[in-house]
Amino acid sequence: MRVALVLKTDEGGRWTLPHVDELRERGHEVIAVLPPGSEGRLRKALHDRGVDVVQSAFDFRFRPAPSTLTGLLGLRRQLRGIDPDVLHYHLYASALACRLAALGWNVAKVHMVPGPLFLESPLIRSVERFLCRLDDVVIGGSEHIAKLYRAIGLAPERTPAIPYGVDVEDFTPPSPAYRTASRDALCAGDDTFVVCMVAYVYAPKRLIRPGRGVKGHDVLLAAWKKFAKDRPDARLVLLGGGFDAAGAAHKRELLDRFDVAADHTIDWHDSVIDVRDCYAAADLSVSPSLSENHGAAVEAAAMGVPSVVSDAGALPEVVDPASGWVVPRDDPDALAGALREAYADFRAGTLRRRGELARERAERLFAQHRAARAVADVLERAARDRRAAAR
Repeated sequence: MRVALVLKTDEGGRWTLPHVDELRERGHEVIAVLPPGSEGRLRKALHDRGVDVVQSAFDFRFRPAPSTLTGLLGLRRQLRGIDPDVLHYHLYASALACRLAALGWNVAKVHMVPGPLFLESPLIRSVERFLCRLDDVVIGGSEHIAKLYRAIGLAPERTPAIPYGVDVEDFTPPSPAYRTASRDALCAGDDTFVVCMVAYVYAPKRLIRPGRGVKGHDVLLAAWKKFAKDRPDARLVLLGGGFDAAGAAHKRELLDRFDVAADHTIDWHDSVIDVRDCYAAADLSVSPSLSENHGAAVEAAAMGVPSVVSDAGALPEVVDPASGWVVPRDDPDALAGALREAYADFRAGTLRRRGELARERAERLFAQHRAARAVADVLERAARDRRAAAR
């Protein structure tokens, strides 16, 4: 079969690559439709695989202007020219564009949802209650997302839950030498309690939690101030710059608000070549998001790092009481309490066992190769069902 993969970004969305690889290994053709623009990392990865990439006629920005209609009509012509058996899309703007561009067209449509944030807007949720019925299948990137779609009226058979997962062969517990080298790079000795948070900084959204960054950096920084004031042997490593110009501005505001430059227990890096270096050095990972799917916690787990996660979205699916902690979202006091418990485990020598159990859980529930096979199965089934209905 031929699959048209549509995303509103050519930079992010690399979590689709295992799906592309699995589909092509089965002999299917994949053609990607990405927004016009520069050579982003997703576009390059697709080119390196020999996947055809089409520059979308639509820029995935919905504005009350004639160019929006013109762009959608252009996208429809492009998709009809590709003539796919399955139209497959991720990210909400991509879903809106594909649904509108494919109105009245007999093609299987499969939407895979990487995060629940848009459904937390009452306005968007009320609209999505009707628009999601244009999809043949909505794959929830977690049980949490699948349940949200079932709550607005889609049947369970149309809402499978499949994680995006993590590559458990690339993300593995570090060797002693790798861990030592990674900690040396941070000037962290064996007795230093190293906590990491790996996440881009996103600017606050206008419709959802106005004024707040969704990843919860402010929550962690407030909790850290409480936790670390009498623990000079603790180190917080934040990894991630602003996702865009607005995100970079929000990061600068956080740096100023929490006086990060004057705090010797905090290091904040914009980026590194390999995030695994950060996890290799860490004793604990923290995901304090206000809204999230599985997030960075699955990468940490795969590398044998236990996590403290908020109760937002699908984060509680990643840990269990043996492998980490779940705390109420937007609660610095509760987060500081979990940090104290993890620190006590670190000092007692029992924190490492939590990391071993986190790794076992990642292998069992979030292995990327199994998830990719499940996504390919759904796409094949959707194409068969659409062909059968047409007959």
